[in-house]
Amino acid sequence: MERQTLAAAASGRTLLPGFEDPVGDAQATFRAALDALAHPGRICEILAGSGVPEGLSPAMAALLLTLVDVDTPLWLPESASAETLAFLRFHCACPIVPSPSLARFAAVPAGFAAPALSSCHQGDPAYPDQSTTLLIEVESLDAGPQAVLSGPGIQTRQTLAAAGLPEGFWREWRINHQRFPLGVDVFLTQGRRICGLPRSTRLEN
Repeated sequence: MERQTLAAAASGRTLLPGFEDPVGDAQATFRAALDALAHPGRICEILAGSGVPEGLSPAMAALLLTLVDVDTPLWLPESASAETLAFLRFHCACPIVPSPSLARFAAVPAGFAAPALSSCHQGDPAYPDQSTTLLIEVESLDAGPQAVLSGPGIQTRQTLAAAGLPEGFWREWRINHQRFPLGVDVFLTQGRRICGLPRSTRLEN
């Protein structure tokens, strides 16, 4: 790792740090991610600190540091920043793939177009958990049009008011839910906050 750090410095890049406490911060972030998926539509906060490359939020950076590694292919928009690519390749050693259909995780930083849910890997009937998990940075998690959600992990109904979702997202989400147990899981991120949308979640309105 020291050799890679020296190589980065020699090339003129400033390598952003990963987690201050790699084990503890990754565990705390993983628990937050699990909590978000267990309670769809509920907003959770990620407290772990790390370097944040251009275009990523603290929450998205932390999720990628926690979930992505050498065995988890990642898709990013084609024009994602060189700083983001260097950060992820150094700290996660993840393969970057050209299509979300080949990815275990797909990350959409602010300002980039998200892939259609149907273009992501849907999983296999024998291994539905092998589908793509999509991370989307949004403008807000509480200042957009209201969506009413139900399903496992929601006692009655849960309201989510995300602003800056891709056009047609909720229409696609209805189709995605119908594919269950196949389909895509989604994390919405904004600043240090995250919201989980597992494929089992239904849109009521």
